[in-house]
Amino acid sequence: MPTPVAIKGEGEAEPRFAWWLFLLVGLLSVVAGGILVAKPSHSLATLAVVMGIFLLIDGIIELVLSLGRSEANRALAAIVGLLTIVVGILLIRHPTHAVNAIGLIIGIWLVAAGVMRLLRAGVTGGLLRAAIAVLEIVVGVVVVSDPHIGYATLAILVGIWLIVNGLAWIGLGFVVRTAR
Repeated sequence: MPTPVAIKGEGEAEPRFAWWLFLLVGLLSVVAGGILVAKPSHSLATLAVVMGIFLLIDGIIELVLSLGRSEANRALAAIVGLLTIVVGILLIRHPTHAVNAIGLIIGIWLVAAGVMRLLRAGVTGGLLRAAIAVLEIVVGVVVVSDPHIGYATLAILVGIWLIVNGLAWIGLGFVVRTAR
């Protein structure tokens, strides 16, 4: 049975066996983000489904990892995971309805998840987590303040976020692998 290992500077325990999962999620996120940035004119229904799938996977991982967190961080991580799963399912199940509200849905989620992750970064001291959380909040506020900023602009903003988030997942994967 794999045993957890502490990640230097994060103050969190991550499963030893999960490094490849972090790497895979990161690669998928970078690829999806690259596609959105390269071809922002794709339909928003496709964007809704892609974001929904990513959020569902991200939420499940966040929820599972919350079980291994310290008592202080467990509830916050579980809330982020559950919120992410719910938004992911909504985007997958109702992509055509989501087209009308996708900017608002993604913007609200980015702000909420960013705030929660920023609070968690303050507790655990993760500078990279804090930077990504601030990026999520900024992009979320931009999108919420004007959900009709243009579908191409929205796709590019979400694409950039997916790339940055994916790079963070890849980095975490290598940190976990190295810590083995």
